[in-house]
Amino acid sequence: MKTLQTAPSLVEQVYQAILSEIAGGRLPPGARIIQEQLAQELGVSRQPIQQALALLRKQGVLHDAPGRGLQVAPLDLEHVRQMYDVRAVIEGLAFRKAAELNSARAQAQGPALIAAGRKAVAKGSVKAMIAADMDFHNLIYTLSDNPLVAPSMEAHWTNTQRVMGEVLMRDDKPRDIWDQHEAMLKAVIQADGPQAEKLARRHILEAADFMIQQLRAERPADQPS
Repeated sequence: MKTLQTAPSLVEQVYQAILSEIAGGRLPPGARIIQEQLAQELGVSRQPIQQALALLRKQGVLHDAPGRGLQVAPLDLEHVRQMYDVRAVIEGLAFRKAAELNSARAQAQGPALIAAGRKAVAKGSVKAMIAADMDFHNLIYTLSDNPLVAPSMEAHWTNTQRVMGEVLMRDDKPRDIWDQHEAMLKAVIQADGPQAEKLARRHILEAADFMIQQLRAERPADQPS
């Protein structure tokens, strides 16, 4: 991990750094969280570490370890399915409103994010692929002009990053979803709200099916899904 600089959003930086380590597989399910080690690696005091860990525990990313302390929780695939079901509804709304309200801004800003996503896939960097995916969806949240969308999606993206990380690390050739993203963006640029919503919902639900199938295939027969 890189050393972080003190900033007003230091707890958020620590939170994202730890989540990135989990999503990238460097802190796999069952790994114990050592506060002193994290503080040393990130170059911060224990206070922001404790606050970030409390947030991750509340969101179910971490749970109590045997004895004392915290460890990375396994993914609950039923929870993952429910999360993607909710995501599909919110994403559909965001894409529809973006198409209805901000098609010109989508045309100006969207293509660069599509290009960045394709570059990340070609590079094969799990971190870059997750970041590019988030950047694209966050643009649509902004273009929806609904200030409730992004905050509503924050908790879902926490676990989405974990799911994407676990799946992408297992794939020799990661699934390229940028053709779908490009089609979704095209519907927004064309101000076609119903089509944008339809494609967004389909995209999220197909992603859920694919990722859950991949995760379930990797689990031991005696491990609950």
